[in-house]
Amino acid sequence: MEILKKLFEEHFQVAAEKVQPLQGQLSASGRNIIRLAAGKQTAIGILYGVREENVAFLSFSRHFRKHGLPVPEIYGEALDEGAYLEEDLGDTTLFEFLSKNRAGETLAPEVIEAYRKVVAILPRFQVEAGRDVDYSVCYPRGSFDRQSIAWDLNYFKYYFLRLAAIPFSEQALEDDFGKLTDFLLTARSDYFLYRDFQSRNVMLREGKPYFVDYQGGRKGALQYDIASLLFDAKADLPPSVRELLLNHYLDALESFVDLDRKAFLDHYYAYVYVRILQALGAYGFRGFYERKTHFLQSVPYALKNLRWLLHNTKLPIELPTLMDAFRSMLASEKLLSIASEAQNLQVRIYSFSFHRELPKDDSGNGGGFVFDGRSLANPGRQEEFKELTGKDAPVREYLNQQESVHQFLASVFTLVDAAVSNYQQRGFKNLMVSFGCTGGQHRSVFLAEQLAKRLRGKGGLDVEVHHVELEKMGR
Repeated sequence: MEILKKLFEEHFQVAAEKVQPLQGQLSASGRNIIRLAAGKQTAIGILYGVREENVAFLSFSRHFRKHGLPVPEIYGEALDEGAYLEEDLGDTTLFEFLSKNRAGETLAPEVIEAYRKVVAILPRFQVEAGRDVDYSVCYPRGSFDRQSIAWDLNYFKYYFLRLAAIPFSEQALEDDFGKLTDFLLTARSDYFLYRDFQSRNVMLREGKPYFVDYQGGRKGALQYDIASLLFDAKADLPPSVRELLLNHYLDALESFVDLDRKAFLDHYYAYVYVRILQALGAYGFRGFYERKTHFLQSVPYALKNLRWLLHNTKLPIELPTLMDAFRSMLASEKLLSIASEAQNLQVRIYSFSFHRELPKDDSGNGGGFVFDGRSLANPGRQEEFKELTGKDAPVREYLNQQESVHQFLASVFTLVDAAVSNYQQRGFKNLMVSFGCTGGQHRSVFLAEQLAKRLRGKGGLDVEVHHVELEKMGR
């Protein structure tokens, strides 16, 4: 953290007054993302130990800015310490904007317009900036080649199919993988492939899109990135919107290349499939293998996309074993149970310290209830409780003896119960409840645990608890 403060002071000529971790608890990234501020001056600091990936991001960022593309300015770097400082693009991702401005399948016009702006810029990354980008810095591969494709397909096979108990013939599936790979590689592939071109990696500031997280970029085919965006699982874009945006992208692309639309579309859906398989492999690894079950919430959306593809598209090549695996996935009781669980209301409960920032809402809904527990008796002021937390029996017993605590919880339960009932009736998927106190160690932790205990007794809810300060302390 000190190196980020140093980079901030060197750039702005003023010491950072506030340091706020931004990395969400539900993220799959290993990077630590921190906002630093002094008055109106703000910046985003990154701490990450993979030097090659940092080098790729910094090199690509400077290259894209030379081409006038909307990416963050790099303010400073300390590669030996795994740190760099970049422009603060705000807090609104395209995914969050989409989530707040939709009613089921109906997207607000401003959402469609934001997506149109995004797809219109994509060819500038792929073609214009891709002509003279330094591909030698790419990590882990310089191109989306046979090895890269094999990694993605095997990721899907071993971490999704195997762990979801989907039956398949190993050799027959490998034969299909070989045919799919050969076909993918017949597409022209001397463009910049962004790799993670999805709604969570586009920031919106004053209505204008800015782009981040392209450190996995490499040389590849044009179809991959637009497939990533339009079939981004939890974004759940309606098919009519996907078609509209695909045509808008192709219109923009024609300004940069001689485009044969039929040839493009012949390869397009093959790249859609391989991108979905890569995503399912990631969900399986995080969800089935690492048991971070919130990653499995994206599986039903990916299966919905696969169902649509099976019913509405046909590839120029036959892949019978892979298609049979897809049909088995769509009929799998295990995967259907995940889909059923995904319909549950997700309730995330946080404890935090008011000396820090409020927890960030990763669902894109802007947060929920925030309850202030500082009016209650503070166990932290008593020597016997200082090293304990709100999860320890002596602290629980102390707080349970306070009438004010029971009155406080009764009011909380009334409000939250009413919200839960209303959210379930309206089909909402996320509710966030946060409890703050002075240090985030005793009262807020106790209150969060009490609410979680109550809600876990109700049906149709998935309840997660995150103790922000305790997690920082490794407790």
